[in-house]
Amino acid sequence: MVVLFSECIKMEVTKEATIAPDSWKEASIKNIKLSHSVVQRSDKFNDLGQQLDPLPSLRDSCIQRSNAQVHSYVRETRAIVIKLKHCLLETEEEIKSLLRSKEKLEKALEHIRKDIVLNNSSQMRRKARAIRERIADGADDLLSVEKSQLLKLKLVLEAQLRSVQKQLQFLDNVRKRIKAVTSERNRVLDLICHSVSSMPMTSVSLDTTSGINMVGSKEPDPLGAYTPEVQQAMSLSADARKRSFSLRKEVAEAIDQVQKLQKEAHRSVNDGLTKKVAETVNVKQHLQMSSGEVRMAQHRGERWHYATEVARGYTLGPISSNDLLTRERLDRPTVATFQRHPGTQLPEAQEIMEGSNGLKDSLDAIGRNISLLKLTQKRIKEDIADKNHGAQVDSSIVRLRRRKYDHRWVINGIGC
Repeated sequence: MVVLFSECIKMEVTKEATIAPDSWKEASIKNIKLSHSVVQRSDKFNDLGQQLDPLPSLRDSCIQRSNAQVHSYVRETRAIVIKLKHCLLETEEEIKSLLRSKEKLEKALEHIRKDIVLNNSSQMRRKARAIRERIADGADDLLSVEKSQLLKLKLVLEAQLRSVQKQLQFLDNVRKRIKAVTSERNRVLDLICHSVSSMPMTSVSLDTTSGINMVGSKEPDPLGAYTPEVQQAMSLSADARKRSFSLRKEVAEAIDQVQKLQKEAHRSVNDGLTKKVAETVNVKQHLQMSSGEVRMAQHRGERWHYATEVARGYTLGPISSNDLLTRERLDRPTVATFQRHPGTQLPEAQEIMEGSNGLKDSLDAIGRNISLLKLTQKRIKEDIADKNHGAQVDSSIVRLRRRKYDHRWVINGIGC
Protein backbone atom coordinates (compact mmCIF):
# COMPACT_ATOMS: atom_id res chain seq x y z
CA MET A 1 0.00 0.00 0.00
CA VAL A 2 2.89 2.34 0.77
CA VAL A 3 4.56 1.49 -2.55
CA LEU A 4 1.51 2.23 -4.56
CA PHE A 5 0.98 5.46 -2.76
CA SER A 6 4.60 6.54 -3.52
CA GLU A 7 4.18 5.67 -7.14
CA CYS A 8 1.08 7.81 -7.28
CA ILE A 9 3.07 10.64 -5.80
CA LYS A 10 5.70 10.21 -8.46
CA MET A 11 3.04 10.34 -11.08
CA GLU A 12 1.78 13.56 -9.57
CA VAL A 13 5.28 14.91 -9.62
CA THR A 14 5.97 13.86 -13.16
CA LYS A 15 2.64 15.07 -14.38
CA GLU A 16 4.07 17.48 -16.74
CA ALA A 17 6.45 14.98 -18.27
CA THR A 18 3.77 12.43 -19.24
CA ILE A 19 2.09 12.32 -22.60
CA ALA A 20 -1.04 10.35 -21.48
CA PRO A 21 -4.32 12.12 -21.29
CA ASP A 22 -5.52 13.42 -17.90
CA SER A 23 -8.69 11.41 -17.88
CA TRP A 24 -6.69 8.28 -18.16
CA LYS A 25 -4.56 9.35 -15.22
CA GLU A 26 -7.48 10.45 -13.07
CA ALA A 27 -9.27 7.16 -13.52
CA SER A 28 -6.19 5.31 -12.38
CA ILE A 29 -5.65 7.64 -9.47
CA LYS A 30 -9.29 7.20 -8.43
CA ASN A 31 -8.91 3.47 -8.48
CA ILE A 32 -5.77 3.76 -6.41
CA LYS A 33 -7.55 5.90 -3.82
CA LEU A 34 -10.49 3.51 -3.73
CA SER A 35 -8.23 0.58 -3.19
CA HIS A 36 -6.49 2.48 -0.42
CA SER A 37 -9.76 3.13 1.42
CA VAL A 38 -10.96 -0.43 0.93
CA VAL A 39 -7.70 -1.76 2.31
CA GLN A 40 -7.95 0.50 5.35
CA ARG A 41 -11.56 -0.55 5.96
CA SER A 42 -10.66 -4.22 5.62
CA ASP A 43 -7.78 -3.90 8.05
CA LYS A 44 -10.03 -2.06 10.51
CA PHE A 45 -12.73 -4.72 10.36
CA ASN A 46 -10.10 -7.43 10.73
CA ASP A 47 -8.77 -5.79 13.89
CA LEU A 48 -12.33 -5.39 15.21
CA GLY A 49 -13.10 -9.00 14.31
CA GLN A 50 -10.10 -10.17 16.28
CA GLN A 51 -11.60 -8.43 19.30
CA LEU A 52 -15.32 -9.23 18.90
CA ASP A 53 -15.71 -12.33 16.78
CA PRO A 54 -16.25 -15.62 18.73
CA LEU A 55 -13.44 -18.08 18.99
CA PRO A 56 -13.44 -21.38 17.14
CA SER A 57 -14.18 -23.06 20.53
CA LEU A 58 -17.56 -21.32 20.76
CA ARG A 59 -19.47 -24.58 20.43
CA ASP A 60 -17.51 -26.25 23.18
CA SER A 61 -17.77 -23.23 25.46
CA CYS A 62 -21.54 -22.98 24.88
CA ILE A 63 -21.90 -26.67 25.67
CA GLN A 64 -19.85 -26.25 28.84
CA ARG A 65 -21.86 -23.20 29.97
CA SER A 66 -25.12 -25.04 29.30
CA ASN A 67 -23.88 -28.10 31.16
CA ALA A 68 -22.76 -25.92 34.07
CA GLN A 69 -26.16 -24.20 34.18
CA VAL A 70 -27.94 -27.55 34.02
CA HIS A 71 -25.66 -29.03 36.67
CA SER A 72 -26.21 -26.06 39.00
CA TYR A 73 -29.99 -26.22 38.49
CA VAL A 74 -30.03 -29.97 39.03
CA ARG A 75 -27.95 -29.70 42.20
CA GLU A 76 -30.29 -27.02 43.54
CA THR A 77 -33.25 -29.16 42.56
CA ARG A 78 -31.69 -32.15 44.30
CA ALA A 79 -31.29 -30.06 47.44
CA ILE A 80 -34.94 -29.02 47.15
CA VAL A 81 -35.99 -32.65 46.64
CA ILE A 82 -33.97 -33.75 49.67
CA LYS A 83 -35.60 -31.01 51.72
CA LEU A 84 -39.02 -32.03 50.42
CA LYS A 85 -38.36 -35.66 51.27
CA HIS A 86 -37.19 -34.59 54.71
CA CYS A 87 -40.46 -32.67 55.13
CA LEU A 88 -42.33 -35.72 53.87
CA LEU A 89 -40.53 -37.93 56.38
CA GLU A 90 -41.30 -35.54 59.23
CA THR A 91 -44.92 -35.32 58.11
CA GLU A 92 -45.24 -39.11 58.04
CA GLU A 93 -43.64 -39.38 61.48
CA GLU A 94 -46.09 -36.77 62.74
CA ILE A 95 -48.95 -38.76 61.22
CA LYS A 96 -47.68 -41.87 63.03
CA SER A 97 -47.44 -39.98 66.31
CA LEU A 98 -50.90 -38.53 65.83
CA LEU A 99 -52.25 -42.00 65.00
CA ARG A 100 -50.80 -43.29 68.28
CA SER A 101 -52.47 -40.38 70.08
CA LYS A 102 -55.70 -41.28 68.30
CA GLU A 103 -55.40 -44.88 69.48
CA LYS A 104 -54.85 -43.71 73.05
CA LEU A 105 -57.82 -41.38 72.71
CA GLU A 106 -60.04 -44.17 71.36
CA LYS A 107 -58.88 -46.43 74.20
CA ALA A 108 -59.72 -43.76 76.79
CA LEU A 109 -63.08 -43.20 75.10
CA GLU A 110 -63.73 -46.95 75.19
CA HIS A 111 -62.95 -46.95 78.92
CA ILE A 112 -65.42 -44.10 79.39
CA ARG A 113 -68.10 -46.05 77.52
CA LYS A 114 -67.38 -49.15 79.63
CA ASP A 115 -67.65 -47.08 82.81
CA ILE A 116 -71.00 -45.71 81.60
CA VAL A 117 -72.20 -49.27 80.94
CA LEU A 118 -70.92 -50.30 84.38
CA ASN A 119 -72.70 -47.33 85.95
CA ASN A 120 -75.98 -48.29 84.25
CA SER A 121 -75.49 -51.89 85.37
CA SER A 122 -74.88 -50.71 88.94
CA GLN A 123 -78.05 -48.62 88.90
CA MET A 124 -80.07 -51.50 87.47
CA ARG A 125 -78.70 -53.86 90.12
CA ARG A 126 -79.67 -51.44 92.87
CA LYS A 127 -83.25 -51.46 91.56
CA ALA A 128 -83.38 -55.20 92.38
CA ARG A 129 -83.44 -54.38 96.10
CA ALA A 130 -86.60 -54.59 98.20
CA ILE A 131 -89.11 -51.76 98.01
CA ARG A 132 -88.16 -50.65 101.51
CA GLU A 133 -84.52 -50.29 100.41
CA ARG A 134 -85.21 -48.38 97.17
CA ILE A 135 -85.29 -45.02 98.87
CA ALA A 136 -82.81 -42.68 97.19
CA ASP A 137 -79.62 -42.45 99.21
CA GLY A 138 -76.13 -41.06 98.89
CA ALA A 139 -74.96 -44.01 96.79
CA ASP A 140 -77.65 -43.24 94.19
CA ASP A 141 -76.56 -39.61 94.18
CA LEU A 142 -72.93 -40.66 93.68
CA LEU A 143 -73.92 -42.94 90.80
CA SER A 144 -75.91 -40.12 89.19
CA VAL A 145 -73.02 -37.69 89.60
CA GLU A 146 -70.62 -40.27 88.18
CA LYS A 147 -72.83 -40.84 85.15
CA SER A 148 -73.23 -37.13 84.41
CA GLN A 149 -69.49 -36.63 84.78
CA LEU A 150 -68.74 -39.61 82.52
CA LEU A 151 -71.10 -38.24 79.88
CA LYS A 152 -69.34 -34.87 79.99
CA LEU A 153 -65.94 -36.54 79.72
CA LYS A 154 -67.26 -38.61 76.82
CA LEU A 155 -68.26 -35.43 74.98
CA VAL A 156 -64.83 -33.91 75.63
CA LEU A 157 -63.00 -36.97 74.28
CA GLU A 158 -65.31 -37.19 71.26
CA ALA A 159 -64.56 -33.54 70.44
CA GLN A 160 -60.82 -34.25 70.75
CA LEU A 161 -61.22 -37.30 68.54
CA ARG A 162 -62.97 -35.26 65.85
CA SER A 163 -60.16 -32.69 65.97
CA VAL A 164 -57.56 -35.44 65.63
CA GLN A 165 -59.40 -36.98 62.68
CA LYS A 166 -59.59 -33.60 60.93
CA GLN A 167 -55.89 -33.01 61.58
CA LEU A 168 -55.06 -36.46 60.20
CA GLN A 169 -57.00 -35.68 57.03
CA PHE A 170 -55.19 -32.36 56.73
CA LEU A 171 -51.81 -34.04 57.23
CA ASP A 172 -52.72 -36.63 54.62
CA ASN A 173 -53.55 -33.85 52.15
CA VAL A 174 -50.25 -32.15 52.99
CA ARG A 175 -48.43 -35.43 52.46
CA LYS A 176 -50.07 -35.90 49.06
CA ARG A 177 -49.17 -32.36 48.08
CA ILE A 178 -45.53 -32.82 49.13
CA LYS A 179 -45.38 -36.08 47.19
CA ALA A 180 -46.78 -34.36 44.10
CA VAL A 181 -44.29 -31.48 44.39
CA THR A 182 -41.44 -33.92 45.03
CA SER A 183 -42.42 -35.99 42.00
CA GLU A 184 -42.58 -32.84 39.87
CA ARG A 185 -39.19 -31.61 41.10
CA ASN A 186 -37.68 -35.07 40.78
CA ARG A 187 -38.32 -35.19 37.03
CA VAL A 188 -34.95 -33.54 36.24
CA LEU A 189 -32.90 -35.85 38.44
CA ASP A 190 -32.99 -38.94 36.24
CA LEU A 191 -29.46 -38.48 34.82
CA ILE A 192 -27.68 -37.12 37.88
CA CYS A 193 -25.26 -39.35 39.74
CA HIS A 194 -26.27 -40.57 43.19
CA SER A 195 -29.95 -39.99 42.69
CA VAL A 196 -31.86 -39.04 45.80
CA SER A 197 -34.19 -41.99 45.38
CA SER A 198 -31.26 -44.37 45.94
CA MET A 199 -29.16 -42.23 48.30
CA PRO A 200 -29.70 -42.18 52.05
CA MET A 201 -29.80 -38.91 53.94
CA THR A 202 -26.47 -39.69 55.62
CA SER A 203 -24.64 -39.80 52.27
CA VAL A 204 -25.64 -36.28 51.19
CA SER A 205 -22.54 -34.32 50.33
CA LEU A 206 -21.44 -31.23 52.19
CA ASP A 207 -22.28 -28.80 49.42
CA THR A 208 -25.73 -30.35 48.98
CA THR A 209 -26.35 -30.04 52.71
CA SER A 210 -25.35 -26.41 52.60
CA GLY A 211 -27.72 -26.01 49.68
CA ILE A 212 -30.48 -27.55 51.79
CA ASN A 213 -29.77 -25.11 54.59
CA MET A 214 -29.88 -22.21 52.14
CA VAL A 215 -33.32 -23.23 50.84
CA GLY A 216 -35.19 -21.40 53.55
CA SER A 217 -33.24 -18.16 52.94
CA LYS A 218 -33.78 -18.09 49.18
CA GLU A 219 -36.59 -16.25 47.50
CA PRO A 220 -38.93 -18.45 45.45
CA ASP A 221 -38.50 -18.27 41.69
CA PRO A 222 -41.26 -19.57 39.41
CA LEU A 223 -38.63 -20.58 36.84
CA GLY A 224 -35.99 -21.78 39.30
CA ALA A 225 -35.53 -24.85 41.45
CA TYR A 226 -37.16 -23.27 44.52
CA THR A 227 -40.63 -22.50 43.18
CA PRO A 228 -43.51 -20.87 45.09
CA GLU A 229 -45.27 -24.25 45.09
CA VAL A 230 -42.30 -25.76 46.93
CA GLN A 231 -42.33 -22.91 49.43
CA GLN A 232 -46.07 -23.30 50.04
CA ALA A 233 -45.77 -27.06 50.46
CA MET A 234 -42.91 -26.69 52.98
CA SER A 235 -44.63 -23.93 54.95
CA LEU A 236 -47.90 -25.87 54.93
CA SER A 237 -46.08 -28.97 56.20
CA ALA A 238 -44.35 -26.98 58.95
CA ASP A 239 -47.63 -25.38 60.08
CA ALA A 240 -49.41 -28.73 60.01
CA ARG A 241 -46.68 -30.41 62.09
CA LYS A 242 -46.69 -27.55 64.57
CA ARG A 243 -50.46 -27.70 64.96
CA SER A 244 -50.34 -31.49 65.20
CA PHE A 245 -47.71 -31.27 67.96
CA SER A 246 -49.86 -28.87 69.98
CA LEU A 247 -52.91 -31.07 69.35
CA ARG A 248 -51.05 -34.16 70.57
CA LYS A 249 -50.08 -32.26 73.69
CA GLU A 250 -53.70 -31.24 74.26
CA VAL A 251 -54.86 -34.82 73.72
CA ALA A 252 -52.32 -36.16 76.21
CA GLU A 253 -53.36 -33.58 78.82
CA ALA A 254 -57.04 -34.30 78.17
CA ILE A 255 -56.51 -38.06 78.54
CA ASP A 256 -54.60 -37.56 81.81
CA GLN A 257 -57.29 -35.25 83.18
CA VAL A 258 -60.08 -37.59 82.10
CA GLN A 259 -58.39 -40.61 83.66
CA LYS A 260 -57.86 -38.68 86.89
CA LEU A 261 -61.51 -37.60 87.09
CA GLN A 262 -62.63 -41.07 86.07
CA LYS A 263 -60.63 -42.70 88.87
CA GLU A 264 -61.89 -40.18 91.42
CA ALA A 265 -65.52 -40.75 90.41
CA HIS A 266 -65.06 -44.53 90.45
CA ARG A 267 -63.38 -44.41 93.86
CA SER A 268 -66.05 -42.11 95.33
CA VAL A 269 -68.85 -44.42 94.16
CA ASN A 270 -67.08 -47.49 95.53
CA ASP A 271 -66.45 -45.75 98.84
CA GLY A 272 -70.09 -44.64 98.99
CA LEU A 273 -71.37 -48.13 98.26
CA THR A 274 -68.97 -49.61 100.82
CA LYS A 275 -70.14 -47.09 103.40
CA LYS A 276 -73.77 -47.90 102.58
CA VAL A 277 -73.04 -51.61 103.03
CA ALA A 278 -71.45 -50.89 106.42
CA GLU A 279 -74.44 -48.79 107.45
CA THR A 280 -76.84 -51.49 106.26
CA VAL A 281 -74.95 -54.15 108.21
CA ASN A 282 -74.96 -51.91 111.30
CA VAL A 283 -78.73 -51.32 111.04
CA LYS A 284 -79.26 -55.03 110.42
CA GLN A 285 -77.34 -55.85 113.60
CA HIS A 286 -79.49 -53.43 115.60
CA LEU A 287 -82.58 -54.98 114.02
CA GLN A 288 -81.36 -58.40 115.04
CA MET A 289 -80.88 -57.21 118.61
CA SER A 290 -84.38 -55.70 118.53
CA SER A 291 -85.70 -58.94 117.16
CA GLY A 292 -84.12 -60.80 120.06
CA GLU A 293 -85.62 -58.38 122.55
CA VAL A 294 -89.05 -58.73 120.93
CA ARG A 295 -88.73 -62.49 121.01
CA MET A 296 -87.83 -62.39 124.72
CA ALA A 297 -90.75 -60.04 125.40
CA GLN A 298 -93.03 -62.40 123.48
CA HIS A 299 -91.86 -65.32 125.62
CA ARG A 300 -92.41 -63.29 128.78
CA GLY A 301 -95.86 -62.33 127.58
CA GLU A 302 -96.73 -65.92 126.76
CA ARG A 303 -95.56 -67.05 130.20
CA TRP A 304 -97.55 -64.30 131.86
CA HIS A 305 -100.55 -65.18 129.72
CA TYR A 306 -100.30 -68.75 130.86
CA ALA A 307 -99.96 -67.70 134.52
CA THR A 308 -102.89 -65.32 134.22
CA GLU A 309 -104.99 -67.96 132.54
CA VAL A 310 -104.19 -70.38 135.38
CA ALA A 311 -105.04 -67.70 137.96
CA ARG A 312 -108.36 -67.02 136.24
CA GLY A 313 -109.05 -70.74 136.30
CA TYR A 314 -108.36 -70.78 139.99
CA THR A 315 -110.63 -67.76 140.39
CA LEU A 316 -113.49 -69.30 138.41
CA GLY A 317 -113.17 -72.54 140.33
CA PRO A 318 -114.13 -75.99 139.11
CA ILE A 319 -116.40 -76.48 136.11
CA SER A 320 -118.96 -78.58 138.04
CA SER A 321 -120.51 -77.35 141.30
CA ASN A 322 -120.22 -80.84 142.67
CA ASP A 323 -116.47 -80.35 142.75
CA LEU A 324 -116.66 -77.32 145.03
CA LEU A 325 -115.35 -77.75 148.53
CA THR A 326 -117.48 -76.76 151.50
CA ARG A 327 -115.23 -73.81 152.32
CA GLU A 328 -115.63 -72.52 148.74
CA ARG A 329 -119.40 -72.45 148.74
CA LEU A 330 -121.26 -69.17 149.27
CA ASP A 331 -123.85 -70.89 151.50
CA ARG A 332 -121.41 -72.56 153.83
CA PRO A 333 -122.52 -72.73 157.51
CA THR A 334 -120.40 -69.80 158.64
CA VAL A 335 -121.82 -67.48 156.00
CA ALA A 336 -125.37 -68.77 156.53
CA THR A 337 -125.10 -68.12 160.28
CA PHE A 338 -123.62 -64.64 159.58
CA GLN A 339 -126.41 -63.71 157.20
CA ARG A 340 -129.17 -64.37 159.71
CA HIS A 341 -128.96 -60.73 160.66
CA PRO A 342 -130.08 -58.13 158.11
CA GLY A 343 -127.49 -56.05 156.21
CA THR A 344 -124.82 -58.63 156.42
CA GLN A 345 -124.31 -59.32 152.68
CA LEU A 346 -120.73 -60.35 151.91
CA PRO A 347 -118.98 -58.97 148.72
CA GLU A 348 -117.29 -62.29 148.07
CA ALA A 349 -119.29 -63.22 145.01
CA GLN A 350 -119.01 -59.70 143.54
CA GLU A 351 -115.27 -59.61 144.12
CA ILE A 352 -114.84 -63.05 142.57
CA MET A 353 -116.78 -61.95 139.52
CA GLU A 354 -114.83 -58.69 139.26
CA GLY A 355 -111.54 -60.54 139.70
CA SER A 356 -112.52 -63.03 137.04
CA ASN A 357 -113.50 -60.25 134.65
CA GLY A 358 -110.26 -58.40 135.42
CA LEU A 359 -108.22 -61.48 134.70
CA LYS A 360 -110.18 -61.97 131.47
CA ASP A 361 -109.41 -58.37 130.46
CA SER A 362 -105.78 -58.92 131.37
CA LEU A 363 -105.72 -62.08 129.27
CA ASP A 364 -107.17 -60.17 126.33
CA ALA A 365 -104.61 -57.38 126.75
CA ILE A 366 -101.77 -59.87 127.02
CA GLY A 367 -103.05 -61.63 123.91
CA ARG A 368 -103.16 -58.36 122.03
CA ASN A 369 -99.62 -57.54 123.17
CA ILE A 370 -98.41 -60.96 122.09
CA SER A 371 -100.07 -60.50 118.71
CA LEU A 372 -98.46 -57.07 118.40
CA LEU A 373 -95.10 -58.54 119.36
CA LYS A 374 -95.51 -61.25 116.74
CA LEU A 375 -96.39 -58.66 114.11
CA THR A 376 -93.44 -56.56 115.15
CA GLN A 377 -91.22 -59.63 115.06
CA LYS A 378 -92.43 -60.40 111.54
CA ARG A 379 -91.77 -56.85 110.34
CA ILE A 380 -88.32 -56.83 111.94
CA LYS A 381 -87.48 -60.14 110.27
CA GLU A 382 -88.67 -58.79 106.94
CA ASP A 383 -86.62 -55.65 107.48
CA ILE A 384 -83.59 -57.78 108.38
CA ALA A 385 -84.07 -59.86 105.22
CA ASP A 386 -84.37 -56.68 103.13
CA LYS A 387 -81.29 -55.20 104.77
CA ASN A 388 -79.40 -58.42 104.17
CA HIS A 389 -80.45 -58.52 100.53
CA GLY A 390 -79.63 -54.83 100.09
CA ALA A 391 -76.18 -55.32 101.60
CA GLN A 392 -75.61 -58.30 99.32
CA VAL A 393 -76.68 -56.28 96.26
CA ASP A 394 -74.44 -53.34 97.17
CA SER A 395 -71.55 -55.69 97.95
CA SER A 396 -72.01 -57.45 94.61
CA ILE A 397 -72.00 -54.04 92.87
CA VAL A 398 -68.75 -53.10 94.63
CA ARG A 399 -67.19 -56.44 93.65
CA LEU A 400 -68.42 -56.00 90.08
CA ARG A 401 -66.96 -52.50 89.84
CA ARG A 402 -63.63 -53.63 91.29
CA ARG A 403 -63.51 -56.62 88.96
CA LYS A 404 -64.17 -54.50 85.90
CA TYR A 405 -61.99 -51.56 86.92
CA ASP A 406 -59.17 -52.71 84.61
CA HIS A 407 -61.55 -52.42 81.59
CA ARG A 408 -60.44 -55.82 80.32
CA TRP A 409 -63.89 -56.81 79.22
CA VAL A 410 -66.05 -56.41 76.14
CA ILE A 411 -69.24 -54.39 75.98
CA ASN A 412 -72.26 -56.63 75.29
CA GLY A 413 -69.95 -59.64 75.37
CA ILE A 414 -69.25 -62.63 77.57
CA GLY A 415 -66.95 -60.58 79.80
CA CYS A 416 -69.71 -58.07 80.46
